[in-house]
Amino acid sequence: MTRTLRIGARRRSYNPRVTRARSEFELIDRHFARAPRDAAIRVGIGDDAAVVTPTPGTEFVLSVDMLVEGRHFFRGTDPRRLGHKTLAVNLSDLAAMGATPRFALLAGALPERDDAWLEAFMRGFRALGERFGVELIGGDTTRGPRNLCVTIIGEAPAGTAILRSGARIGDDVYVSGTLGDAALAVAALQGSITLPDVDLAVVRDRLECPEPRVELGLHLRCVATAALDVSDGLTGDLQHILDRSGAGATIELCALPRSEALQRSLEGDAHDVAQACLLAGGDDYELCFTASRERRDDIDAIANDIALPLARIGVIEQAPGLRVRGPEGDLLPSVPHAFDHFA
Repeated sequence: MTRTLRIGARRRSYNPRVTRARSEFELIDRHFARAPRDAAIRVGIGDDAAVVTPTPGTEFVLSVDMLVEGRHFFRGTDPRRLGHKTLAVNLSDLAAMGATPRFALLAGALPERDDAWLEAFMRGFRALGERFGVELIGGDTTRGPRNLCVTIIGEAPAGTAILRSGARIGDDVYVSGTLGDAALAVAALQGSITLPDVDLAVVRDRLECPEPRVELGLHLRCVATAALDVSDGLTGDLQHILDRSGAGATIELCALPRSEALQRSLEGDAHDVAQACLLAGGDDYELCFTASRERRDDIDAIANDIALPLARIGVIEQAPGLRVRGPEGDLLPSVPHAFDHFA
C-alpha cells in the first residue's frame, strides 16, 4: 500500500516497502545472509523467524549479551576485532554452561550505513563462528548509536548444563588462563596508568580479542560442580556462585594467575590499579569453576589435554561471603568491587 505524506502544501508518494528494500533489506542480503550449512536449519535468514531442529536428547542453552559503544568498547575499535568480540562474549556464556554452540542471532543499531565497516565486522564475527560451528540464523538492524546484541543458542545433553548453584562446602575454586589484562588495558587507554608499548599490545589484545573457553566448558561438563565466566570481575562473578550455592569462599591473592605484563605493573607504580584489575577487572572471559577435591587429577589432565592453565585459587566454605588472603597470610580488609552497570 502506498501512503501519501503531506509536507507543507506539497504532497508526495511514499512506499515504505520500496524504501526499505533499497536500504535495510539489501544491507541484510549483502552482509548477513548466507545459505545455511547446518542441516538442522530449516529456515534461516530471510523470514520472520528462523526454524531449527534440536539434536535429539539435548536441551537448548540460550544467552544474550549487548555491547554498547562507549560502555563496552571504545569508539574507533577495529571492526574486525569488534566482530570477534561480539560473538566471543556470548560463546563464553555457553562455555560456562558446558554447552556446544550451534546458532546465533545478531541485532545491531548503526549510526550510518558503512559497507566497509560492516564487511570487516562480519569477517571477525564469521571467522570465530566458523571455528566453533556457529551459524548466523537471523537478527535485526536499525539506525542509532552503535549497539550490538547477540542471542546465542547452544545444546547440552539433557540435565548436564553446569549451573552456578552446585558448589559444595570443601570444593576447590579454579580459574582458567590469566586475569586482569583487559581491565589493565582499559586503565591504560583511559590514561589512568602508563604501560610500555609491548605490555599495552598484549593486554589490548586480551581486551579486544578475548578467547571463549568453549573447549574447557565441554570438558568440565561432568567434572565441575558450578561455573561461570569472568565478565565483570572475579570478586563479583565468584560471589554469584556463592549466592546461588548458599556458601562462602576464601581465595589466595598469590594464587591468582596473571600475565607477565600485569605482574610488572604489580611491581611498579601502578600496583594498586593492577591489583584491582586482577581481583575485580572485567572482560577477561575466563572460566571460574568449582570442583570436588577428588577431581584434582581430572582437572590437571584437562589442563594438559587442552593446553590451558587452570589455577586452583581457593576453597568453598560454609561461612558466607568472599574473603581474599594476602601474601602475608592476612585477609585483605576490603575486597575490590567488580563492575556493575547501575552501581
